[in-house]
Amino acid sequence: MSNNSLTRNPATEAPDNADRSGVEKHAASERITLRPLVSIVEQDTGFTITAEMPGVPKDKVSVQVERDSLTLEGEMVLALPEGMEASYAEVQSAHYKRVFTLSRELDTTRIEASQDNGVLTVRVPKAEHAQPRKIQVQVG
Repeated sequence: MSNNSLTRNPATEAPDNADRSGVEKHAASERITLRPLVSIVEQDTGFTITAEMPGVPKDKVSVQVERDSLTLEGEMVLALPEGMEASYAEVQSAHYKRVFTLSRELDTTRIEASQDNGVLTVRVPKAEHAQPRKIQVQVG
């Protein structure tokens, strides 16, 4: 990625009670916080981020921009049929969270997000002035 236009923000994604895998443990509950696996691809017009959040329904996904931070979050809850109870469940809910720092070369007003089969796709366009353009050479 050129110009550090989109970077991870490890200060906000590695809590004190997280292990090396990025799993934050909550002893009092059966909820864990996970950092979703992401891929970031840079194109001439911007960046595409894909984040894996298995088990997270669309209505439990959040994409937020605040100043120079992009936050991706999702909530997965184990859904059991009515009247049934889990006899064993290591995880009944999981919270996914990932934070990125955005540069001024990105247009945060045009960010788009979609979700399909547990994969969140976020498109972060570059500002017009940051996109490549061809300059016509004048004669004389």
